[in-house]
Amino acid sequence: MTTTRSWWKTGLGVVFTAVMLFPVYWMVNVSLTPTNELRQTNWFPAHPTLEGFESALAQQLPALGTSLAIGAGCVLLTVVIAAPAGYALAILNLRGGRALNFLLLVAQMVPAVVMAMGFYAIYVRLGMLNTVWGLIIADSTIAVPFGVLLYTTFMAGIPKELIQAARVDGAGAWGTFTKIVLPVSRNSTLTVALFAFLWAWSDFIFASTLSRASEYVPITLGIYQYIGNNTTQWNAIMATAVVASLPAAILLVVAQRYVAAGVTAGAVKD
Repeated sequence: MTTTRSWWKTGLGVVFTAVMLFPVYWMVNVSLTPTNELRQTNWFPAHPTLEGFESALAQQLPALGTSLAIGAGCVLLTVVIAAPAGYALAILNLRGGRALNFLLLVAQMVPAVVMAMGFYAIYVRLGMLNTVWGLIIADSTIAVPFGVLLYTTFMAGIPKELIQAARVDGAGAWGTFTKIVLPVSRNSTLTVALFAFLWAWSDFIFASTLSRASEYVPITLGIYQYIGNNTTQWNAIMATAVVASLPAAILLVVAQRYVAAGVTAGAVKD
């Protein structure tokens, strides 16, 4: 009976996984299909070609570079803001900390399109429309609240004896943070950095609202414009989507165990 249930659950899991991964498979399939065979329904390309990838890299490489720059900037800005904020809320016991945590939760519920309209009105006045830095700041507003909450949860679970020992040795609040708390919070930092990068990498709303006329557009906006200009080159469009998916997929695979540790940090206390 146990074996039967196990096989039933495994089979159901395989079916669900196949359904969810089917769009990925079809994306790769079309990206390898020659242009003259795109109107045919083939489960596998009869004559695989890399012409779609060659076209995608030739036309979308600057957009990929822009997305990498925005993602890296978002990661840096998010960690620089979220780590000290989480330390202050978890260990320094700032007055109004609970209210601030509540506000951070509320901030994550605000639709991105509403925030984009607010950023647009501000950027018009500041002259920051169509700039890479403008997108970095906008994307960071999504990642920072999550980062602060995650850091706060993890740092609240750091043994008090460790903090007290650092203070006895003469370390101030900043020294304790940089030499003790931050190194111990490595998994949380990797988790925050990964999610910040993924949010920036996959952003379309901020990009289409704040950077539509920019010389440097991220890959999401590049794919959108590419579809409008190349409706007959679906292999190139799908190849661009495959290339755009690779950095996120590689990061998730490499950082999987750190993310699991970072997300569950502070969930169980002794």
